Amino acid sequence: MSAARKFRHLVLVCCLFPIPLAAQLERDGLPILSKYCFECHSDPVRMGDLDLRTSASMLKGGNNGPALVMGSAEKSLFYQRIVDKSMPLGDRKVSDAEARIIRDWINSGALTDTSDKPLGKSEQEVLPWAFRPLAPQIKPLVPQVKNMTWIRTPVDAFILGQLKEKGIQPAPPAAPLTLLRRVYLDLIGLPPTPEEQRAFLQDKSPNAYEKVVEALLSRPQYGERWARHWLDVVRYAESNGYERDGTKPHAWRYRDYVIDSFNKDKPYDRLLIEQLAGDEIEGSNAETQIATTFLRLGTWDDEPAEQLSDRYDQLDDVLGVTATAFLGQTLRCARCHDHKFEPFTQKDYYRMLAVFEPLKRPLTERIVGVKHPQDLDRFVGTEEELAAYHEATAKADGEIAPLKKQIENLNEIVLKRLFASEPTQIRGALSPLLDAETILAFRTDTSMRTTEQTKLVKKFNAALEQEIHTKAAAEERSQLDELNKRIADINADRLKEPPRAYVWYEESPIASPTYVLERGDPGRPDEEVQPGLPTILDEFPLAQPKPTQKSTGRRLWLARWMTRPDNPLVARVMVNRIWGWHFGEGVVASENNFGLMGERPSHAELLDYLAREFIQSGWSIKHIHRLIVKSNTFQTSSVWNKRAGKIDPDNALLWRWKPRRLEAEVIRDSMLAISGQLNLEMGGPSVYPPVPASVLEASLSKQWTKGWGKSDERQAARRSIYLFVKRSMAIPELQVLDAPDTTSSCEQRLVSTTGPQALTFMNGGFAQQQAGFLAARLEREAGEDVKGQVSRAFELAFSRPPRAKEVNVAREFLAAQQRQIEADAKATNKDVSDPRRRALDAFCLVLLNTNEFFYLN
Repeated sequence: MSAARKFRHLVLVCCLFPIPLAAQLERDGLPILSKYCFECHSDPVRMGDLDLRTSASMLKGGNNGPALVMGSAEKSLFYQRIVDKSMPLGDRKVSDAEARIIRDWINSGALTDTSDKPLGKSEQEVLPWAFRPLAPQIKPLVPQVKNMTWIRTPVDAFILGQLKEKGIQPAPPAAPLTLLRRVYLDLIGLPPTPEEQRAFLQDKSPNAYEKVVEALLSRPQYGERWARHWLDVVRYAESNGYERDGTKPHAWRYRDYVIDSFNKDKPYDRLLIEQLAGDEIEGSNAETQIATTFLRLGTWDDEPAEQLSDRYDQLDDVLGVTATAFLGQTLRCARCHDHKFEPFTQKDYYRMLAVFEPLKRPLTERIVGVKHPQDLDRFVGTEEELAAYHEATAKADGEIAPLKKQIENLNEIVLKRLFASEPTQIRGALSPLLDAETILAFRTDTSMRTTEQTKLVKKFNAALEQEIHTKAAAEERSQLDELNKRIADINADRLKEPPRAYVWYEESPIASPTYVLERGDPGRPDEEVQPGLPTILDEFPLAQPKPTQKSTGRRLWLARWMTRPDNPLVARVMVNRIWGWHFGEGVVASENNFGLMGERPSHAELLDYLAREFIQSGWSIKHIHRLIVKSNTFQTSSVWNKRAGKIDPDNALLWRWKPRRLEAEVIRDSMLAISGQLNLEMGGPSVYPPVPASVLEASLSKQWTKGWGKSDERQAARRSIYLFVKRSMAIPELQVLDAPDTTSSCEQRLVSTTGPQALTFMNGGFAQQQAGFLAARLEREAGEDVKGQVSRAFELAFSRPPRAKEVNVAREFLAAQQRQIEADAKATNKDVSDPRRRALDAFCLVLLNTNEFFYLN
């Protein structure tokens, strides 16, 4: 029986007391219990084995004894938990007024019915809020409010309605340039240029701001900005973690896939399906297969203590991030036992795990003497493309093989002639690189060579071949040239190699059985299970997965269910993420947890409105952007209102814009942008910016200190999303600003304030270098006029002109700094070139370290 059908008879008795107390309870008390208690103390959760839906179950109680003692609120356990604020869990607590209603009901003591007689609560009201279906309206009604002139998009009606209920007035609009900087950094992660600022101020049309929004959504930088948000959710990194932290080959293709998908506004249902099952869909190609890198982004131990346990750890990672990213549920907590707090059983967990059980990891075989296998990538493309490539490759290799054999035979003839002499004479005839030891290695039969000799042959083989070509007779040299030309011609005509991607794969339509593992131990299999959904979500019967020639079709089956319009979770979870990325916190503040232990929505009706709009728009992410950033809610100023602050100090009702620190990547990219150094090249393998030697030496893997790549200055100045993401070593200017932990899904970045942040950006090489570049830019664009330099600096860094007082303070700083530099040079008898320019460098460094630069206001 489905969960929803089980809820059909969920009850709470109304006949506990004679009239009128029974009527009062039904009118006043039941909504309180329904609001706070039923989600945790009713089927299928029953925390503490306690059910509060009926009089009989209250009297029976749970693990801690009876919940209700007739006539005594003080002795009734569930009332005690209400007044000591230990229940309900989370921040949502029963108010004192509500608690008094419950107290009066219990103390009246007029209990006349101890049966399980139903009250007639609807099943949807008893379901945990996140599992309740979206209302069926095609276009939901938008709340009607008095001040309709404030409504720019329907979002405003929901926000203003709650503000009016609390007697709060929204903050006034943000200043034009403040709003411009906000929407630029929000949508593309880069500040507007001074020229863009002036163009916006000069556009007097009523839709000037809306035109800016549309222009930003069409820029390729939009995808780079918003892809970074999604990469946080899917635990994106390009290395495996653990001791060796090896590179995930071609994982960067997934990053490019996400950027491209956001820029194209790929429907989110399609985006989800491709990431889960891009290899199983009809028309599967390189792009859709690259999308499944999502499944393989987690950590991986290349030398686990126990292979089978490690295998299930990998599958648990895949299941966990799938449930968290798309459904907002902590399903992986049911791996070893029934979930302690959510309506998920251990069997639910393994039914979902069965969906991913057929996945295989491409690896080299374990070789004797090699401790760990090598992690591999795979060719991706359509079946026809891959078949054609393999056929053409086999044909070319077959044509080349006899030509190489002829070359080997000719080389052997020349070698025998050269090696007929004594080693000392041979050395005189060959390159000085080939010493006696190397020559001996070449003269030794392959089967008799030592390991060191084999290494020498490999190292100097190309050099020796060059020597052979030089010392060969004219006819021999002509034959070698002809053979090498024929090989080069064959290679030139080869089919282009398909792209490689870092993906799992399936190889059969038949899957190995999946078992419920007792206490999560792979060595203790119990009941066999088939792929399925958690009981609470399994409302309607689903067709069985349809296997393909090389796949079970299970992941596609799951993805199709997830993206059904009647699935209440997927749309809610994604629009909540989008809202949170715009405002710093979702309508549900626990973006990865829509369960009983998660936060409740601050604006439940708004969340459902956005979810419906999302589905009806064709799952368009940009449509949700437009509803949000074009709203007055997004455009309010951050002005503090004392009265509103007293009523809603955390700004949960969004009566003003809440300033927040920008993410590490946006700060780095903005520094590069205003210094004039930002390289907007898109896509391709990741780049390696300079990293202090001390950071390399402190990384987990000592051998990695030799493996950090070195990109040239132009490549190192690309946007931060293209920097190589190494799990055991974060780039300092990103790490100190709370770059995400890539071992698991990051729902919301932490924001800390620490001393190392100031030290890194005042003394670190990157910030000082960009300050120097900014100073040079100011001299180029504003000349030597101090006021012009200060004005240009403020427009670049803060997207506004300086105030008169700020110009004066800047002048005084520059003059004082120049005097100090000259005095220090005189005191130390050192020549200092251009102290005026050095003072400007210092001024620029100060601007790059201000709160105004670091914060989105």
